[in-house]
Amino acid sequence: MDETVGDKPLLSLRNINITFGGVRALRDVSFELRAGEVHCIAGENGSGKSTLIKIITGVYRPADGAEIEFAGKRYAHMSPVQANAGGIKVIWQDLALFPEMSVAENIAFSEVVGRGVRLVDYDRIRAIALAALARLGVSLDVDAPLKAFPIAQRQIVAIARALVGEARIVFMDEPTASLTQSETDNLLAIVRNLAASGVAVVFVSHRLAEVLDISSRITVLRDGRLVGVYPAEGMTQSRITELMTGRTFDAQVRAASRQDRPVVVAVDGLSRPSQFSDISFEVRQGETLGITGLLGSGRTELAMTLFGMLKPAAGSIRLDGQPVHFSSNRDAIDAGIAYLSEDRLSLGLIQAQSIADNLVIASLGRILSGGLIAPDKKAGLVARWIADLGVKIGKPEDAISTLSGGNQQRVAIAKWLATKPRLLILDAPTVGVDVGARAGIFDIVARLADSGLAIILISDEVPEVYFNADRVLHMAQGRVVGCYDPRAYTLHDIEAAVYG
Repeated sequence: MDETVGDKPLLSLRNINITFGGVRALRDVSFELRAGEVHCIAGENGSGKSTLIKIITGVYRPADGAEIEFAGKRYAHMSPVQANAGGIKVIWQDLALFPEMSVAENIAFSEVVGRGVRLVDYDRIRAIALAALARLGVSLDVDAPLKAFPIAQRQIVAIARALVGEARIVFMDEPTASLTQSETDNLLAIVRNLAASGVAVVFVSHRLAEVLDISSRITVLRDGRLVGVYPAEGMTQSRITELMTGRTFDAQVRAASRQDRPVVVAVDGLSRPSQFSDISFEVRQGETLGITGLLGSGRTELAMTLFGMLKPAAGSIRLDGQPVHFSSNRDAIDAGIAYLSEDRLSLGLIQAQSIADNLVIASLGRILSGGLIAPDKKAGLVARWIADLGVKIGKPEDAISTLSGGNQQRVAIAKWLATKPRLLILDAPTVGVDVGARAGIFDIVARLADSGLAIILISDEVPEVYFNADRVLHMAQGRVVGCYDPRAYTLHDIEAAVYG
């Protein structure tokens, strides 16, 4: 982005400190944002990114001595009302939407509620929603309930809602995590247009290629401290990673031949109308099969069929050479198949429940004694998997929501490993997980494969399957259109096929 923004910051923070339970979440942090700038806040989960945003938006109050200046006015702290009235908008990672309400109602919510109007003007609500979606270049049925849409389109609704009204600053927390490449490209174009119109955009993303593509400057936080502010020009993904973590990561292809291993699952001609057609493949013991492709390619629907949540119209599934027919996911679990959903927040884990309860929920039969849960068996199972997967927790009784995204994902993996599966399906296992935690998760995947577990790794991020799978299938429009051995193809070859 060219330097056409003003020199005087639109927003400036100095001496930002905040403590939770005796732990300093932010220590002497400073931050500046200019009108018309796209600025990235980078850091691992737990580095203080969300805490800083919540201080800016008035959710948290910093310790005494903080200096905040916004649009020429000075504050010791800002309130949510002041921040919102000033045009500071946030798209949180958990979206904060209303599934039972329509798309239009979700988008226009902030413009309608609290206006003192007794009668609902549905025409105005629809007009606001359609205008916001048009700004994104997206067409959705605004009268349909939000719950009818997959997570990718719910993300678009959240973005559209944030852009309603006169925004001066828009914070985007992982806005592209569930978008296709074309949707991501469209969003980044919108971000550039917003910046060109004078809106300041703060972009938080674990997809570092996007960070470098869209940002003019990058503020890096580590363990609640400011590492520095850097121009995006000339920066590399590896350098950002090093600044964020204090470590270096050397990505290497892990692919190996598993042809001498027995076949665990064999899929032949599997089809489901309007979702996928004539899918055939095998996964062998200790093999990781990668499946990539844009959202809408049928990847998740295929996974859900293998897990018994959807029924195929044609084709067969064999497990250890024997045909299987699942009428429910419980049948699949009993047969030795586990499925980690891409939607960790609503499908993978129960946020209000404890870490321990989340971990054992899929394997209750293993901890029963006389028809009741045996506390010692439960504690033993939890302790084993917490230790084995290196989950960083306070106490097993703590709510799962108290953990970082990376540690939540480890618990979700542990939940399924506790069922002792033969096949583990990982659908977008690193959504919302930072770069350091991603490396840890893929180390776990490699270790599980080495132990003999058959794994299907699904991701729309080609590098994830390229570096961590033994073979890569490319799905497009419900069909397998390519099969790649990472040892014989470059990352660019596969990315060109998927995104080209």
